[in-house]
Amino acid sequence: MLRPPVELAQYTSHDFKALLGEHEMVQSLSRPRQCWDNAVAESFFASLKLECIYRQSWATRAQVRRAIFDYVEVFYNRRRLHSAIGYCPPAEHEAKLQHHTTAEVA
Repeated sequence: MLRPPVELAQYTSHDFKALLGEHEMVQSLSRPRQCWDNAVAESFFASLKLECIYRQSWATRAQVRRAIFDYVEVFYNRRRLHSAIGYCPPAEHEAKLQHHTTAEVA
């Protein structure tokens, strides 16, 4: 039987799956060496580095933490347009999904 590569083993362990279950989370994991699940995350981190981190020097970790928080919560989620979700910000897309789901239930 083939075993997953070492770097994937931690994400397929029983302990990790139990932790996800405790927090009512569902794991998304493709087969080894399949990049599609990772594409959105890779794009996010590339944008974070290019648009936030590399634009200036940082004196403290606290400054970096605050800048990352502001980038994600103020800019990336609320104003930055995303091609993967129809060129709208994630917060707007999520609100549309929530409204659609609520309308289906009613």
